[in-house]
Amino acid sequence: MSIQIFGLPVSRGVAIGRAVLVASSRVDVPHVFIDSTLIDEEVARLYTARDVVADEFETLKRDLPADAPAELAALLDVHQMLLQDEALMGAAADWIRQRHYNAEWAVSAQLEVLARQFDEMEDPYIRERKADLEQVIERLLRSLSRGEPSPVPDANRSTRDFGGDEPLVLVANDIAPADMLSFKRSVFTGFVTDVGGKTSHTAIVARSMDIPAVVGARQASSLIRQDDCIIIDGDAGLVIVDPSPIVLEEYRFRQRQSELERSRLARLRHTPAVTLDGERVELLANIEMPEDGPGALESGAVGVGLFRSEFLFMGRADNLPDEEEQYDAYRRAVEAMKGLPVVIRTVDVGADKPLEGMSASELRHESVLNPALGLRAIRWSLAEPSMFRRQLRALLRAAHHGPVKIMIPMLASQREIRQTLDNIAHARRQLADSGKPFGEVELGAMIEVPAAALTLPVFLRYFDFVSIGTNDLIQYTLAIDRADEAVAHLYDPWHPAVLQLMHSTIQQARAAGKGVSVCGEMAGDPTFTELLLAMGLRTFSMHPSQIASVKQRVLRADTRRLAPLVDAVLQSEEPEATCIELFSQGGGSQAMQMRA
Repeated sequence: MSIQIFGLPVSRGVAIGRAVLVASSRVDVPHVFIDSTLIDEEVARLYTARDVVADEFETLKRDLPADAPAELAALLDVHQMLLQDEALMGAAADWIRQRHYNAEWAVSAQLEVLARQFDEMEDPYIRERKADLEQVIERLLRSLSRGEPSPVPDANRSTRDFGGDEPLVLVANDIAPADMLSFKRSVFTGFVTDVGGKTSHTAIVARSMDIPAVVGARQASSLIRQDDCIIIDGDAGLVIVDPSPIVLEEYRFRQRQSELERSRLARLRHTPAVTLDGERVELLANIEMPEDGPGALESGAVGVGLFRSEFLFMGRADNLPDEEEQYDAYRRAVEAMKGLPVVIRTVDVGADKPLEGMSASELRHESVLNPALGLRAIRWSLAEPSMFRRQLRALLRAAHHGPVKIMIPMLASQREIRQTLDNIAHARRQLADSGKPFGEVELGAMIEVPAAALTLPVFLRYFDFVSIGTNDLIQYTLAIDRADEAVAHLYDPWHPAVLQLMHSTIQQARAAGKGVSVCGEMAGDPTFTELLLAMGLRTFSMHPSQIASVKQRVLRADTRRLAPLVDAVLQSEEPEATCIELFSQGGGSQAMQMRA
């Protein structure tokens, strides 16, 4: 039976494929595609872990005290039986052979299949055996984690080679940032998650991959089964499970139309972004890793407006990148951009981007009441000065190889500004004393807290430029946790308070002769392009996949006609409707007459 699941549309387009479920587990499970030449080795690794667990069960049974209840021995026998069952081990081995999953992923995938079978059993006693299965698999996963790690796949080979001919879409309760990075060049053509909002890390990376995604779909991972045929409608926020042939053909037609539209927009890649009245607009790229640089150039970006350095820190447990590793990454990003400017944001962790296994437990979701208001971004950097200075030294050294700008996230007060500048000065002195070459950098502040927007003159005295991070500015202005799907519908970039803070920031920065950009998701949304141009914005930073769509809007816009319409939008109780009415046709004469 076909079913429909509704969530939040976060990345445009249509994806059609077989569902791959990433099950939630009490044990962190790595998700890696194995090269075809290493399949047998990975299957052997699975069975080696099975044998280790089997020996553990035998040892436990042998060492039971004489007065132990008979039920304990019987329970160990059940666990041993489950462990040896081909419905678990044989099927897990098939996942490795057919889908090229690493052993941990294969085991957790088969747990998902078997757990649902137990849930559907009529006999309550048999249903309760699901808990035994979960315990066995948890022990098996721990055995795998203690043994030899999965073979590392060939970095030069796309994991698209591993999925076979049929497209695959990923379904999960949530996807960790580290997994999103590993999936970034993977076989998946779409994402569905139970949780998350429009600016959650899953949504952001899905947009950067330019593939359809739906988040906040609540029970999707419970309703969808492994290998179900599903459609992801990234425009409507709709997931269709087991569609009828008519619906399937309709969406395949939409897929073809979307691909034609993208091909047409791709022709604008290297066209200069200049408005009809001659205003030059900078369209920059947001990137997560140094390897994203060539893609940014290919998209037509004239620089990097946001390098999210925190992705270098993700999935590292206690082994955070040292100065040399960071320097190498930043240098590669700078060199990849071939002389174009690169804005690198200092590490922005916390909230929806916690670091695993860190001593600063405040960064983890489960340890704080509201991580969005906790020790994150510059707050954490200032609380860990040795880590912060290590990153600053690496950034300054990278500036020796090309134009680098350093951007500080989530500043809110003059005290934080002074502490930050003191750390930068200290890092410079350390490099000078050690004789390591470094370059000059421009310093920028992210405006993503209302306190910063409302005291902007203070920031303009200390920094060379400012960049509006709309994702957090909206979150903090409206008191909404953007990663919480329960309130995601209240996340409103059109809210008058948000627009007024943005307009004020842009106008004050321009009046002070300081650079100003927008690097949040609003910059890459063509719906806002005319409004931001009217506000005076001339520097946008977005995911490379969004540049062509925004550039098309820029090329059709006339800022002389748009600018006089801003006040009407800011004063409106329904800014979105007013903007659509007034900014039709790029702010042409018809819209002016409508306003009059």
